[in-house]
Amino acid sequence: MSFIHKELASGRWQSFSFLQQMGNIGSEIDRTIHWKQNNEPALSQGAFERALELLDLTIQDQKNRSRLRELCRVRETLVDYFMFDNLYGSSDELWHRYFYFFAVKAQIRRKPIQIES
Repeated sequence: MSFIHKELASGRWQSFSFLQQMGNIGSEIDRTIHWKQNNEPALSQGAFERALELLDLTIQDQKNRSRLRELCRVRETLVDYFMFDNLYGSSDELWHRYFYFFAVKAQIRRKPIQIES
């Protein structure tokens, strides 16, 4: 199998926390939406393929076994929304909000906010 993210697929992806993994997938989904809205189907498709590859790597990551049902459902609904008939009634805003949480939470965990008195 040929990977777009060769370095990540070789094992580096597993070193990321679940929140970091989902935040990175969300970045690709945001790019997919951006390019779709700007009528750039080739760029949108490329971003979507990258997002699916990262999601597949996340599904394969052993530390995420307890989240397998959610991850597979996310994959199913993303494919339905971007490639098929949107039977689940997703929207660009729904996907942005879903993934935004993970990116914010990963940043908070990475860099605790310092409050000075």
